[in-house]
Formats: sequence, C-alpha cells, structure tokens
Amino acid sequence: MTTPFPGYTTDTIDNRIVNPALYADETVLDAYAELRASDPVHWTQPIGFRPFWSITRHADITAISKQNDKFINRLRTYLSPIEGEEWTKAMTGDSHLFRTLVDLDDPQHMKLRRLTHNWFQPGNLRKIEGEIAVLAKAHVDRMAGMGGACDFVNEVALFYPLRVIMKLLGVPESDEPMMLQMTQEIFGPQDPDVIARSKRITTNTALMGGKSGDAQVDLLATVQMFFTYFREVTADRRANPRDDLASVIANGIIDGEPIDELSATSYYAIVATAGHDTTSSSAAGGLLQLIRNPGLLERLKADPALIPAFVEETIRWVTPVKHFMRTATEDYDIGGKTIRAGDGLCLFYWSGNRDEAVFERPNEFSIDRGSNPQTAFGNGVHLCLGLHLARMELRALFAELIPRLDAIELAGEPKNSIANFVSGLKTLPVRYNMR
Repeated sequence: MTTPFPGYTTDTIDNRIVNPALYADETVLDAYAELRASDPVHWTQPIGFRPFWSITRHADITAISKQNDKFINRLRTYLSPIEGEEWTKAMTGDSHLFRTLVDLDDPQHMKLRRLTHNWFQPGNLRKIEGEIAVLAKAHVDRMAGMGGACDFVNEVALFYPLRVIMKLLGVPESDEPMMLQMTQEIFGPQDPDVIARSKRITTNTALMGGKSGDAQVDLLATVQMFFTYFREVTADRRANPRDDLASVIANGIIDGEPIDELSATSYYAIVATAGHDTTSSSAAGGLLQLIRNPGLLERLKADPALIPAFVEETIRWVTPVKHFMRTATEDYDIGGKTIRAGDGLCLFYWSGNRDEAVFERPNEFSIDRGSNPQTAFGNGVHLCLGLHLARMELRALFAELIPRLDAIELAGEPKNSIANFVSGLKTLPVRYNMR
C-alpha cells in the first residue's frame, strides 16, 4: 500500500476531511465546522476513496448511531482508501483483517458482547478499583523518579492503560512491549513515527522477528503473529482456566459451540487496542490541558471532587476515536438529504464533540459544563464496552498525579499522531516538580 494515499491532499473539503496530516495539526476541526455550518450531511468523494456521507452534527451522529438495524457496521467500519480495501480483501478474502465487536452487527455482535459484558460493568470493576489505583500510583511514581523531565506519552501514558488491560487479560507484563508493537502496527499504520516508536520499545525480538521492508508483507506477518500468540493463550486458558478476561473469551460458547479462532483472536484484539490506545491518548491530552491552563490545575488540587468532570471534558476534547463508518440498509432522510440503501456514512465524532448547537464555547476546555453529552463512546448497541473502565483509569491516574504536581511545563513541542481513525498525542515532553 502506498503512503500517503492519493486522497491525502488539501485542495477540497472532501480531501481535507480524510487527510491524516490535518488530524495531526488539528486543522481538520476547521473543515468540520465548515460542514456543520453549510452542509452537515455532505456527500463526500475524496480522491482514492469510495464515496460516503460525512455526518458532522452531534444530533445526526447520535440518531444514526442508535438505529443499528438501518445503519450497519460489518460492510465498512472505518475509512480506508480503495487500495487498502482491495489489499485486505486479496489477503484475507474479507473486508477486514479481524472481525471485532465494532466490525459486527446483531445478532452476532450481541452474542459476542454478552461474553464479557459483566466484566466491564461498574459492579465488577469496583472489585479491581484498588488494583487500578495501585497501578496508577506505580506509574506516577515512575514519572516522579525520572529526574523532573520525561515524554509523558512514551514513558507514562502508553504503559499505564496497557498494564491495566493486560492484567485483566492475564498476559505477562514482559509481553507488553511486544503487544504494543503488534497492535500499533496493525491498527495504527498511518504514522511512521508511531510504528518506529513501537519497534524501539519491543524487547521480544525473537518473537517479533525481522522486517522485510515491504509494508504489505510486514503487516500480514504481524497479523499472523498476533493469531499465533493468542492461539496459544486460548489453548492455555481452555486447559487451565483462570480468573481473567482471557479465560472468559477462550471458553466462550456461541450458539452452543466453542468460540471459533477468528472470533476469539478478534476479541483479544479489540480488548487490547481499545483498552489502551484510546485511554493513553485521553491521559496525555488531559495533562496537556492542565499545562495550558495552570489555574485549572490549582483548582483541581483544591477540590479533587472536580476530577470526574475534568475526565469527561478531557474525553470530549480529545475524542480518541475520530470516526466510525456505517452502511445504510434502506433509504433514510436526514438533514434534508436522502441516504440511499447501500450508501456509506462516516460519523465524525470529533466534530460532534465540537458542535456549537450542543456545547457552549465548544473550542474551550471547560469542566463547568454540567451536562456533558460527549459522543466519544458512541451510542446504541455499539456503545463502547469499556467506557466505565476508561473513566475509572483516568480518574485514578489524575487523582494520584494532580496532588503531587508542584509545577509542570512543556519541555518541547507536543505532537499529534498522523491518523484519521484513532489518534492523539504521540509525544508530550514535559518538565516538572513532583512530590
């Protein structure tokens, strides 16, 4: 696959809205605002992509998300150039490398979701709240021991939520760098810096092996490695079940039969990726806002009860998952336009979370919103399975970090990842004094 793809230009709004570079410098927010004001249900034809409807208003995103019979996931889950779609189909015979929860529709989606639903509910998560607090403290202690300077993304934020989700899965801590590389190479290939970073921190070179230099060959090899790794996890948990999430998945029963290999491995994949990439992006984005708003840091120190509101505003502000796709199953009128059966739609969550009709002063970071109907977790049957865990992790991290920060400032320029699907800060150099 060629990078950058032909559609990654800036000459029209159709090309701008898919351009990963504009997500890195955040100027895509201007394109969103333009569409919300002039054409919120916009027929979009970027160079190199199959056309689709851009949905940019909060109300429309929410309405479509809640009608899962009319707008399905399995045909087209995220924006991919035609070249990428054709390569995936040639390699797998399918439109996806995996079939995760976000790639499926009911009834199969709900059958799989029910396997772990109770694990991610607040009642069960309260049992591990103390463990999460311990992990948060360990990572803040690590930051405190770095001599007053670090890259918060690459030395703290990436590893804290990864440790949480790997602990839930029951994966050894020694395998986490390898897990990070596999998930980022499979699910975040648009930014070469992110891929290079994941390779630098990988310690399990025997498992990862060498690279051919051919992006297609290397990606397929990484996918195969992911299947090999989790095939062994499944076999182990079936022979020796434990009190962990991997055992729940490995021993899942669907329609009276043991879960198949593709479904199980896809399940591990969505838990591993959604469980750490999005939370790490929110953690880094929240810290950056504390640096840029020192009065807010002092306010949270004085009143830690405001931390949940800070976390919710951070999630709105960052919106780590920038979009998901849907395909219409029938004709549907919305925003003065008629969506035809078979049309693709892109729900731009970051745009919905900056919608002036819903959020007063949407381009200001504020913890005083009261109601904060951010749409970063989605809606309907595909409401994020791990939303309670993500909130708990972020609250625990900032509850530990904020009281210990005497001072913090930027030590360099923060940079966002070049990606139009899941994105956030890829580097956040900071200097600080900590207790």
